[in-house]
Amino acid sequence: MGHDETLFDGEFLKKLEYLHIVSKRAFAGQFRAERRTRQRGSGLEFADHRAYAPGDDFRRVDWRAYQRLNKLLLRLFEEEQDLPIYLFIDCSRSMADGRPTKLAYACQVAAALCYIGLAHLDRVTLAPYTDQLGRELLSQRGKGQIFKVFRFLSELASGGHTDSKAAFEIFCQRKQPRGIAVVISDFLDPHGFDQGLNLLRFSHHDIFAIHVVSRSDSEPVLRGDLQLVDAETGSTHDIAATPSLLAAYRRIYTDFCEEVARFCSRYRLGYVRTETEVPFEDVVLQVFRQNRFLR
Repeated sequence: MGHDETLFDGEFLKKLEYLHIVSKRAFAGQFRAERRTRQRGSGLEFADHRAYAPGDDFRRVDWRAYQRLNKLLLRLFEEEQDLPIYLFIDCSRSMADGRPTKLAYACQVAAALCYIGLAHLDRVTLAPYTDQLGRELLSQRGKGQIFKVFRFLSELASGGHTDSKAAFEIFCQRKQPRGIAVVISDFLDPHGFDQGLNLLRFSHHDIFAIHVVSRSDSEPVLRGDLQLVDAETGSTHDIAATPSLLAAYRRIYTDFCEEVARFCSRYRLGYVRTETEVPFEDVVLQVFRQNRFLR
């Protein structure tokens, strides 16, 4: 992997346990009830009736309704199911930027959210992507799986182009159960950051976007005549890094970040933007405060 294995050292584990304690306080309240999806089945809460059909279980017949209506009706109940969690990690070449790299930071955030999900017995899937969906770590459950998660994340490397629409199309075509889709990315997608998010949105997933930026993204330190090379396409651009050009770049990049935030706000998606210098646990706590991941 492009980042070293000290990402998941003993100090990291201590921070995970702290986040777990914080999450339990929230999870014990109303959020867990709100996060459950419901389907009609054999749970405990009454939902509706349907007509009896030969072969149905007589124990589910509503005999009071039969006395009133002279019809055999079955009682249907709401069945509670926890939503699965899907963690999408951008592994494109632009994620190699920063100190620590954006990919290393994304992996720490993903590991922390994964740990919280596993500790609460949710089913968690890790899905790296570039312009296609990478090899996934499918449907893990239980805290004991966290070291498998660490190994998986440690093997990720940045490379390739970004095309979230093409990658998420593969995922959505499988018609996965509706769940919480966390996308961790710099959202520098030449095809448009909104394309992939819209695919997840149209598939009725509850989306949380974690926007990872590096200091060199927002405040590049450049001087003189330079040839810039696009990290993903390899295309080159000759520039004169004047103060006015850098000021224009900062305005454009700020507008881009605000556009991502506005998009998420417009469609009521969870959103956090963070620089890689910010401790990963602070970002996870911001996710908790929005009541989107722990619900």
